[in-house]
Amino acid sequence: MKKRLTALSLIYVVSILFISVRLFFWQIVKGSSLSQIATSQYQSQSQTKAFRGAILDSGGSYLVASVTSWRLFANPPKIKDNKKVIANTLAPLLVEDPKDIKDEVSLIENDLNSNSPYIPIKEKISDDVKKKIENLSFTGLGFESIEDRLYPEGSSSAQLLGFVGKDKEGGDVGYFGLEGYYDLPLKAKTGFTIRDTDPFGHPILSGDLSSVPELGGVDLVTSINKGIQLLVEQKLSKAMETYEAKLGNVIIMDPKDGKILAMASYPSFDPRKYYDYSNELFKNPNISDSFEPGSIFKPLVMAAGFDSKVINKNTFCDICDKPYKVDKYQIETWNQQYFPNSSMTDIIVHSDNVGMTFVGLKLGGKRLIDYIDKFGIGHLTGIDLQGEDTPPSRKKDEWNIVDEVTATFGQGVAVTPIQMIRSLSTIANGGFLVRPHVVQSIKKDDFTKNVELDAPTRVITKDAANTVKDMMIKAVKDGEAKWAMPKGFLIAGKTGTAQIPVAGHYDSKKTIASFVGFAPANDPKFIMLVSLTEPQSSQWGAETAAPLWADIARDLFPMLGIHPEN
Repeated sequence: MKKRLTALSLIYVVSILFISVRLFFWQIVKGSSLSQIATSQYQSQSQTKAFRGAILDSGGSYLVASVTSWRLFANPPKIKDNKKVIANTLAPLLVEDPKDIKDEVSLIENDLNSNSPYIPIKEKISDDVKKKIENLSFTGLGFESIEDRLYPEGSSSAQLLGFVGKDKEGGDVGYFGLEGYYDLPLKAKTGFTIRDTDPFGHPILSGDLSSVPELGGVDLVTSINKGIQLLVEQKLSKAMETYEAKLGNVIIMDPKDGKILAMASYPSFDPRKYYDYSNELFKNPNISDSFEPGSIFKPLVMAAGFDSKVINKNTFCDICDKPYKVDKYQIETWNQQYFPNSSMTDIIVHSDNVGMTFVGLKLGGKRLIDYIDKFGIGHLTGIDLQGEDTPPSRKKDEWNIVDEVTATFGQGVAVTPIQMIRSLSTIANGGFLVRPHVVQSIKKDDFTKNVELDAPTRVITKDAANTVKDMMIKAVKDGEAKWAMPKGFLIAGKTGTAQIPVAGHYDSKKTIASFVGFAPANDPKFIMLVSLTEPQSSQWGAETAAPLWADIARDLFPMLGIHPEN
């Protein structure tokens, strides 16, 4: 009897322990997940989505907008029709180029043979194509709405705008250009609603309801003039064919406040189909690629000479009658012509390398390096575009006499196009360094906020700027590119032809041709920098970049209300 009672007691204790352990497991270990399951049985959750913000030009026209498009998906287990027939019927509707139909058929067939209940087939399908597919009445196919970015002008401004791709979690994220730089304010915030439901999933009117509203992204109003942007891209594309150049860049900016009116590069890409292009095309060469500027750098060095008062209007070059030897190198003019006792204006008009060496020797190495730094060379401009880069500056103690001399005519010093146009704007605007920018204001419904700009920084005197400006006016009227310039307009400008460094030496046949100019010179409404990499028709800026600049300017003048002098 005693043994039986002991056995019963043991069974009782074990049972209590087992029940306690199970209760602990369900209440503590699994409590949270069970609570969520229970909640899901009497509550429903739904998400509400808003659109990403738009990007507008200065006049309010859309450069980028968000619209609804469709994702085609399949539920293969529910498909009753012949899958090969479905693939052959859908493919012509889902590709633009007939050459891609065969590959598309193969991809669709592979998707339809899956055992998964949900297989995405194609995204970014238009309403028209959606309707055509629905009329086919295939079983096991469906559509869901998705947000899509619309580019009214196609690939125009692609490297300026950037594109919207996917992050690691599959969410939308902006890359490069404006889309990347302003991704956070452009991005929409998802809303959600939680409410009590009955066992059949129907809402209980007297039950709890909580929600957070969706919030669309802000709109960006840019300084880009769509008409000017399209003009620039059309002219640049034509020039690339005419001059057979490898690369081409154009920037048009207001020199007084740094507003970018247009920015284009060639080749480019289609931001809506970015995945079809090489990653190299995504970066904007105007803000990320460096080059040796050549003679368009000369006005900066000349301005430094006047600002520091080591030269004046009555200074004459006493070494300009022949090549000048520096260390073991001979500094020569570009055309082997020499002009004894050249004035400072003559040096700019003739684009005289020996004359610029004279100015550099007057400045001295330390002062020259300091001015290059003051002009912003080697520093990020702070432009509001994702992807800006700058070549590293040579340290002050690493400069030698050859470096100092060649820098005076733009060799051995590296810049980006945006740095170059920014620094040359100091001559156009009376001596101030401004910060280039693209976005003027942000908008959300009835709210508008202007973007605050950095105060301009004076880097040279007004007199020094105006003196060099007059030289650049003379260079346009009497220089090697005078034949290409529009007649009757007061233009200040300078050509540039820089050899490209390759494997430690300069390739005489590979050049970057450039031209920078602003107008009207006495009260500039724009400054424009044009550069062409490795033009084949001619290596000289006067015969390639300058004509392109002039071709754009002829149509730009009436658009900006610029009239002939008389």
